[in-house]
Amino acid sequence: MSSQYKYWKPYIGPFDPCPPIKVKVYATPPQLYMGFQPPGLPQFPTPQEALLAGTLWPQLFSPYPPPKRRDEK
Repeated sequence: MSSQYKYWKPYIGPFDPCPPIKVKVYATPPQLYMGFQPPGLPQFPTPQEALLAGTLWPQLFSPYPPPKRRDEK
């Protein structure tokens, strides 16, 4: 399975007026890598776990990236 997070470096021109963001990150949802939902896909064992994850199937769970601290850029 591919990583859900993709990274890319934008082009930094010699005359850009603003300091650039060095590396940009974006997330792709896991259902992009699964054509059709296969029958018999395993489910979370308890309804509480499924509610916390926001989905009934662990393969479709996509966690949010950790938040950046204010001092990070």
